[in-house]
Amino acid sequence: MRIGVPKEIKTNENRVALVPAGAEALVAAGHEVFIETGAGIGSGFDDAAYVAVGAQ
Repeated sequence: MRIGVPKEIKTNENRVALVPAGAEALVAAGHEVFIETGAGIGSGFDDAAYVAVGAQ
């Protein structure tokens, strides 16, 4: 399955729908995970954290 995580567009909303640990679990289960550039920044997760666990 392909799973996409978009960056939040609402004002003052900094949460992200999927943290790197969740992305890692999904990748390990055989799914493709796509993270929009900067999606995790407001929650303290940079793009490299997602790439490190196999997300794209």
